[in-house]
Amino acid sequence: MPRYAHAVELEVRHLRALCAIADAGSLRKAARQLGMSQPSLTTQLRRIENAIGGPLFSRELTGSRPTPLGRSVLCRARPIVADMNALVAEARQEAGRATGTRLRVGSTGSQAVAGWLRRLRARFPDADTAIHIDVWADSLLRMVAESQLDVAYVHEAEDAPLRLPDGVRRRVLVAREPQFVALPAAHPAAARPVVPLTDLAADQWMVDPALDGQEATLRRAFATAGQSPRVVYGDYPTAADLVASGELITPCRPTATPRPGLTIRPLRDDPLTLRLSLASRAAEPPDTDALFADLRDSYLEAAWASTAYRQWLLRNDGPLRPLLLTRDGARPVPPSVREASA
Repeated sequence: MPRYAHAVELEVRHLRALCAIADAGSLRKAARQLGMSQPSLTTQLRRIENAIGGPLFSRELTGSRPTPLGRSVLCRARPIVADMNALVAEARQEAGRATGTRLRVGSTGSQAVAGWLRRLRARFPDADTAIHIDVWADSLLRMVAESQLDVAYVHEAEDAPLRLPDGVRRRVLVAREPQFVALPAAHPAAARPVVPLTDLAADQWMVDPALDGQEATLRRAFATAGQSPRVVYGDYPTAADLVASGELITPCRPTATPRPGLTIRPLRDDPLTLRLSLASRAAEPPDTDALFADLRDSYLEAAWASTAYRQWLLRNDGPLRPLLLTRDGARPVPPSVREASA
């Protein structure tokens, strides 16, 4: 095996990259998990293969598969990466004990995050609480696995299920959160309380390519109805301006805040959904129950503050409705929600 002995000289980050490619099955997905661009990872893989002296992955239409040489290297790489991850995690825990209580939470972004941080700081006033926001849930899960985060609030589309790293578990907050649509206020569908997806087939849709599964889910929903949407790509801060100006429409979270010229409406039969979860290490921090409870209360508060979502919740008998409206057999809802539902 040419130059195989030199593989031991590779940096741990290179070995971690090889494991990520093998686990993800593609360079694109592995790059997302590692928090780097695909061209950078491709260049890094080329350097690794040059150092070892042979191809480690075969590039196929469906992704990347380890070659026989790659499988041999991976057998050696995985224990090294696991040992290094354990070493880093233990070192960080020791550092945390030496410097005082630290609470590191992550999120893919949500209207519930501000309320969550407010509750956490009230619950743990002596802790140094920090938030890390990332559009890629896989990156947050990796940070939890490597003890860079204590917990992470993540979402996943039906067409892009998350892959939990070893040693990470999650609790489902909302199994199927309905995705709404942001429309120009002058759009004919904006006058309806609920909008059929098929009535929006002639419109131009914008999706964010950084959000895994969103485009695939949208296209699948239209394909079920025998239609195909017109899709462009962009980021949501830009999309809000384009929606308000009447140029396009876009999927949005039900807790999204309306703005002048922009209306938020639910879609009939909820063809677009997300699953919301709180991820933590399998050996959970002792306060994970409290972290989850505060996140749930913050989400309920954000849900009730959204007029469109509140009306949807009152019309639909979903899992959130009992938490919002009942008094017996459920955790007390946030005071602002109790007052509004009374």
